[in-house]
Amino acid sequence: MYPSDFPQFQTAAGTIVARRDGRVVRATGIRYARAKRFQYPEPEPVAASPIVATAPAPACPQVADARLDEVLGDLYQELTFSEDCLRLSVTLPADADPAEQLPVLVWVHGGSYVTGAGDLSIYDPTALVTEQRVVFVAVTYRLGLLGFLGSEGGTPPNLGLLDLLEALRWVQRNIAGLHGNPALVTLLGHSSGADAIAQLMLTAEASSLFRRVVLHSAPLGITRHRRAMSRAMVAAAGPLSALGPVGEVLARESSVTKSVRRFGLKSGMPFGPQYGAPPLPPETAVEETWAAVAPQFDVLIGATAEETRFFAVIEPSLNRLLRLPLLGAPVVRLLTTLSSNAIYLHPAIAFARRHAQAGGRAYHFLVHFQPTGSPFGAAHTIDLPLLLGTEASWAATPLLGQTKWAEFNEAARQVRQLWAGFARTGSLPAPVEVPGVLSLRQVSKAE
Repeated sequence: MYPSDFPQFQTAAGTIVARRDGRVVRATGIRYARAKRFQYPEPEPVAASPIVATAPAPACPQVADARLDEVLGDLYQELTFSEDCLRLSVTLPADADPAEQLPVLVWVHGGSYVTGAGDLSIYDPTALVTEQRVVFVAVTYRLGLLGFLGSEGGTPPNLGLLDLLEALRWVQRNIAGLHGNPALVTLLGHSSGADAIAQLMLTAEASSLFRRVVLHSAPLGITRHRRAMSRAMVAAAGPLSALGPVGEVLARESSVTKSVRRFGLKSGMPFGPQYGAPPLPPETAVEETWAAVAPQFDVLIGATAEETRFFAVIEPSLNRLLRLPLLGAPVVRLLTTLSSNAIYLHPAIAFARRHAQAGGRAYHFLVHFQPTGSPFGAAHTIDLPLLLGTEASWAATPLLGQTKWAEFNEAARQVRQLWAGFARTGSLPAPVEVPGVLSLRQVSKAE
């Protein structure tokens, strides 16, 4: 049973029982769909009894990466793992009025399609929600072999993308009951989450599910021409049991990852969407489809200035190179520049240019913040605390170095204001410079 003073919301899904948490209300761990292993998601039916949404969504079972723990802390200390992970969590201002119909930001977490969860503490949206009066929806979906590898006649490809579509349909049906405006839905994603959003723009019903996208550090430079690698991964995975312990699937996933290292940069993120399988068009039609749908979406896309420095610091072999006297640091800087440009920076600019030339509104940003005393510089993930998380959640990480939270948060407040403004209107007062942190400009059709 739940206390009588817990907030209750009447939605199409049923009565949702949430909890107050200071200045916000959280409705967490709500099922949007169910799926048997390696099967398509089925939307959650209307609940006959109240939906008690007071526990975090479980994370999808995944292979642990100790390197991430060293950088980002114990991310999963408050979460469980379960294949019953097709859940979402909604955060809204505690004083929200039903008549406000606030803009909605749907968060799609990153993690190379193999790690992460919607309810990690570093993704706490309290500051964004309370300062900017938005409704924030964090989605958890299937990863790795459970969600992003398939073949004709075998496991269906793109199950994780199909999960996300079910979550977005749930938002359209229910978010008004949680004080959100279904006509003002913006997708916000980081890394593989941003890539997933770019792929969702290609789907037939995208324009009925969201209006705007914010893409942080999408690895668009390594998401194409992956058919041969995917075939090799399917062969390495072999037949997978739909009934055995999930640990057996995860063990096979580790073997699959190691088997495709010969594919170069793409093997750094071997799992991901597969073109030509529902809900995506054939790869030959991707560019023309993005161009065709451009007028339907407003786009804000960008990256950090030294994206792959993150991996140079956490990858043992590159870290050893970094520590070599004289040549080590210059060589790593060169490798960082080349790989960051190829995977993240140049593809982001190309995406924005194509979108603008095809009649869509596009903005491009670059995060150049370099924390004092941090080996990471303006690396991958340095943009996350500008939007999400708290001092407590980020203080446990070495990412921000010796940066004083109060000073950093003042700059972050400006970024949150810009991003929320984009979610409301689709436009920004570009060009903008947040000194020492971020630059932003509108991309024109003439570029």
